Amino acid sequence: MAKGNHTTVTEFILFGFTDRQDIKAALFVLFLAIYIATLVGNIGIFVLIWINPCLHTPMYFFLNNLAFLDLSYSSAITPKMLANFLAEKKTISFSGCIVQMYLFASFADAECLLLAAMAYDRYMAICNPLLYHALMSRKLCICLVVGSYFTGSMSSLVHTCFTFRLSFCSSNVINHFFCDIPPLLAISCSNIHINETLLFALCGSIQISTFLVILVSYFCILCTILRIRSAEGRHKAFSTCTSHLTAVALFYGTLLFMYLRPSSSYALDTDKIISVFYTVVFPMVNPLIYSLRNKDVKDALKRTLERNLCCG
Repeated sequence: MAKGNHTTVTEFILFGFTDRQDIKAALFVLFLAIYIATLVGNIGIFVLIWINPCLHTPMYFFLNNLAFLDLSYSSAITPKMLANFLAEKKTISFSGCIVQMYLFASFADAECLLLAAMAYDRYMAICNPLLYHALMSRKLCICLVVGSYFTGSMSSLVHTCFTFRLSFCSSNVINHFFCDIPPLLAISCSNIHINETLLFALCGSIQISTFLVILVSYFCILCTILRIRSAEGRHKAFSTCTSHLTAVALFYGTLLFMYLRPSSSYALDTDKIISVFYTVVFPMVNPLIYSLRNKDVKDALKRTLERNLCCG
């Protein structure tokens, strides 16, 4: 940082996940393994859906985009975190911090909206099965996905612009392993009231509105399932939703805890542990959730493997 009448930040120092030297090597190996599994799992889901015509349905179109988002926001965070485990000086440039924060926030917000679109898709499939293919047209699916990306990017742009208009004159050390909004607000010497208001307003509107869409969709789904007379029919209908419900519970649980709190309740050391789950662990877990608990995906994977073995 250059000092004169004021301090200009040209780079930030990422404190990282921990300062304990004795466990950094073990953490590097652990998170590298998780990141490789994330790459393999999400790319595998993407390729599997792409090459199997039987999976070219709205549900798997959304799942394909979910795999892309998981891969994207994990890749915005994890490589830099891994590099900092080995680096002597854990710095990130001012522009690099802007890009990292913008990409992460864009993909995370888009995932909230996409999960809501997936809930709506399950509602249409179970509650309106005869009209499902007519109502969930390819055009509508593309519009829902594009709208998710666009809304996420615009929300992220607002947060990024208002965060980096602040002055960082007391410290350039971010007590985190990536450039996130709360730890950046914590080291700013400017008035952050507008930023906190935007954090509640934008994150709250996206997270709460999408959560309500999911809640209402599944309430209607539950009412429809309970009207099915056979136990086998109820189980079959509900089994198509369990993977999505698991992903929603994991993702929204951490996001609502992280961003819909007053700044006075932030405990950055605790938040770092929680952040690891939704930035590093969940993108690896989602492909497992959808592959191990989804009969169509398991059958498609089995057919693909058998076909490749036969060709071999």
